[in-house]
Amino acid sequence: MDRTRTRTRPRTRPRIRRLGSLRARAAAAAALAMAAVLAAGGLWLYTLLRANLIENTTGRTELAARKVAAQVDAATLPADGRLGAPEGGVDLVLVRNAAGAVVATSGNLKDAPELTEVPPAPGSDSRSAVLPPVRPGAQRRVLVAVRAPGPLGAHAPHTIYAATVLGDVDDASRAVALGLLAGAPPLTVFSAALAWWVTGHALRPVTAIRTELASVTASELGRRVPDPGGADEIARLARTVNDTLDRLERSDARQRQFTADASHELRNPLAAVRSRLEVALRDPDRESVAAALADTERLQGIAADLLLLARLDGGPAPRAEPVDLALLAAEDVARRPERGARLQLDARAPVPASGDPARLERALANLVDNALRYARTGVVVRAAAEDGWALLEVADDGPGIAEADRDRVFERFVRLDADRGRASGGTGLGLAIAREIARAHGGDVHALPAPAGGTRLVLRVPPSAPPPSAAPART
Repeated sequence: MDRTRTRTRPRTRPRIRRLGSLRARAAAAAALAMAAVLAAGGLWLYTLLRANLIENTTGRTELAARKVAAQVDAATLPADGRLGAPEGGVDLVLVRNAAGAVVATSGNLKDAPELTEVPPAPGSDSRSAVLPPVRPGAQRRVLVAVRAPGPLGAHAPHTIYAATVLGDVDDASRAVALGLLAGAPPLTVFSAALAWWVTGHALRPVTAIRTELASVTASELGRRVPDPGGADEIARLARTVNDTLDRLERSDARQRQFTADASHELRNPLAAVRSRLEVALRDPDRESVAAALADTERLQGIAADLLLLARLDGGPAPRAEPVDLALLAAEDVARRPERGARLQLDARAPVPASGDPARLERALANLVDNALRYARTGVVVRAAAEDGWALLEVADDGPGIAEADRDRVFERFVRLDADRGRASGGTGLGLAIAREIARAHGGDVHALPAPAGGTRLVLRVPPSAPPPSAAPART
């Protein structure tokens, strides 16, 4: 009894999924941005407000000290040493003489020892500082020291100290900090919710586009995504998707038509080959075998043209190498036998171009074959450089092509002459192949009326530097 081994697939480590939708990522980004702005802005506001309050308090305190200093200079201090209550919310003002004794005060003298730590620096008449609490439960104070010469001049300087408790400043700063901390979470949540709503509203057309695009199938290529209008990125995306669907639908229709035309073109020769072979089996003769061989050759031609078109549709770009279109035209004219319409060459100078010589030769041969099929007396093949293009022109003096059909003749399996049988002439793919080759080289083919009647088929491709070889002269 044989046992088969079952190979187990190696277990892969689970991938860490990122934050799901674009809406979630936008909401998270908005919340982080708001939190960062609130943190930076709140810190800046708190610092600025606190510094401003302390600066204002220091200014009021210094003003109270300088008022008392003016009294010292004018020798108008009260005799009992009791100063009036200072203005502006200043809590205490006292005066020390040069020996450090308190000569006047507006408050309790027990505070005097706490104010001797920040005398004015040498060479300066004032100094300010923020004193930390001196004991648990106490508050910080702003202290300003101002030096006054006194009534006896510089030999008896006095120092005036003014102090203001920072209780109001600390309370205001604390209230601002609590307000910022309390307002940050709601603002962060609000910004995230707003970003969620705005992103969802903005992406609603994208959801509609995705839903409609998911319903497009091979049998329903005519569906289009909704266009929200406007000129924003989503509107441009919708238009780009619809343009892509248009091209896809046209390509599918073209492919279906090409398949139907190819099937129709191959059916008749196959039926003819089968019937002739059946006749040859019953009554062998050379005429039936020759006719079957001709139909087989026609089948080979159709198959070769179909294969070439398939390569041109989905194949790589043609190779780029120097080629002289005048020499190409001369070689095509020289290899054709002189029978039927007369074939002339008009190539006065080299016509340098860049491309695949084999494919350009095939395109020219198709144009010449088409012209010879309809020409009455002659065909002129011309090579020239005009208007920045390298040209190959094939003109005939046949019945010409109506203006409405000059572009349609380059479609696949198109025959303008409904009376002409399919067995006579080409496969209906020659001009289509010529146009595809020209477009693959960055050019095109157009049908124009000839000056003396008939048709001019003009193939143009980008030029290149002149090749070293010279083209033949006009024959």
